[in-house]
Amino acid sequence: MTCEPVTTAEPAWRSHGTERRSTRAVRARVCVVLVAATVLAVLLVPPLVRLDQQAVDLSSRLLPPSWSHPFGTDDLGRDLLLRCVYGLRVSLLVGVAAALTATVIGTAVGATAGALGGWADRGLMRVVDTFSSVPHLLLGIFIVAMFRPGVGPVIVSVALTHWLSTARIVRAEVLSLRARPYIDAAVSGGASRWRVTVRHLLPAVVPQAALAAVLMVPHAMWHESALSFLGLGLPTHLASLGNLIQAARGSLLAGQWWPTLFPGLFIIVPTLAVAGLAGAWRERINPRRRSELML
Repeated sequence: MTCEPVTTAEPAWRSHGTERRSTRAVRARVCVVLVAATVLAVLLVPPLVRLDQQAVDLSSRLLPPSWSHPFGTDDLGRDLLLRCVYGLRVSLLVGVAAALTATVIGTAVGATAGALGGWADRGLMRVVDTFSSVPHLLLGIFIVAMFRPGVGPVIVSVALTHWLSTARIVRAEVLSLRARPYIDAAVSGGASRWRVTVRHLLPAVVPQAALAAVLMVPHAMWHESALSFLGLGLPTHLASLGNLIQAARGSLLAGQWWPTLFPGLFIIVPTLAVAGLAGAWRERINPRRRSELML
């Protein structure tokens, strides 16, 4: 009589957790590569490629993708790949500037509301609720319409319509921190409210605020593209992704798909990459959420 070795099967939850971790790691690497490629394209292509992206060549108008023009040409014969890179540069600049401005405003409002409490908290949150009751795009159109088309008004418009979620996140984090024992110890030791806020509360909410800023960049890029598509954002001569799609509407109706497809991909792919990278970051700085995903 022979005894067969007993093999213990790996628990199903552990194998599923391993697969999920490996999938998230691969997704994070892909997002890092896409974000790095976006940054390198924005930084290196304009100085290295000595071509004028505004140069008109009517003899080469609306050429389909080829070796000489990988993305084809637009209705004025301009190279669409170069135009998309310059458009991504402008849209990314607007998105980053608007996201940083909105994060500063939201962090200031949320930290003030959470640290002061009482009537200040209620009043500031009513302001947040009032702004939230108006659709972002409608409020952005109203703000932009008061100025001439330009980069500055678009940044202001996007920033003033995107700080609300950051204010709520920071306020909730500050209220949670105020219940911690070390905050009570600092107050009992004679620390003023200003000192507690600056020395203890604000440094603790910086990771959440930074994550909110990263997540806001793709949203701001979409918002800028929507405003430019409606003709209310950046000047039409400026190569932003929204302007490129807006200018390609007639070509799409005529059957030329490339002037619309490639600028659209330049919006979708970088924004998805940034969102995926921010999601991986969120799992790292939030241990509870990370442990739930690992099960």
